[in-house]
Amino acid sequence: MNELAMRRLEDPGRSCGRSLRRVLHPRRAVVSVGLVIGALSMAACASSPAPAAGLPDAEPAEAAVATAVMPSVIDAGAVSDEAESSTSAAAAPSTQDESAVSPSQDLARLDAQGAVEVVVRPSSWTRDAQGTLEFEVSMNTHSVELSMDLAQLATLQTDTGYTLQALDWSGGGGHHVTGVLRFPSSTSDGQPLLDGAGLLTLTIQDLDAPFRSFQWEIASLP
Repeated sequence: MNELAMRRLEDPGRSCGRSLRRVLHPRRAVVSVGLVIGALSMAACASSPAPAAGLPDAEPAEAAVATAVMPSVIDAGAVSDEAESSTSAAAAPSTQDESAVSPSQDLARLDAQGAVEVVVRPSSWTRDAQGTLEFEVSMNTHSVELSMDLAQLATLQTDTGYTLQALDWSGGGGHHVTGVLRFPSSTSDGQPLLDGAGLLTLTIQDLDAPFRSFQWEIASLP
């Protein structure tokens, strides 16, 4: 074998040695390991399962929950407002009924002197000379016997100067007494008592107080 042939046989071996040394060089080895790790990471990311289609992210899920809750809160408020409106509407007639007072209640007069409370209201009227003027009288106490005859204690006066004694009293006795006190509707000379009068005053004397006075404007009488 000649010298040229021997060199050709040696050259491939030397080339393999130089290639092996390049690979095993420390710096080249670090670069190669880094490339391998990067390739493995990319493969892992590519193989990771993608989120299932149709499933919202965390924030959209929270938004969906808030959206589902809000109508309930709004509906509850609306129901509360409707309930309050219904309650107000139902209470309105009751308020009107309480404020609507009958004429006899409008004409009631109260005197609470001493230990006896006395309420007087006109109950029957006539402007004619034939008839009577009647007053309902209620007396309440816890300490005084109410068996007195109010017909002996009560008088009726007008602002025209007439004074009349009561005809009779229908009440009884006890601590809670209600009865009717009647007066004539005409004067001693036969004239209607209320003719030309503007003010009527009923006075009760010596009923646990020197006197009690109850007044009405005649124009307000039914």
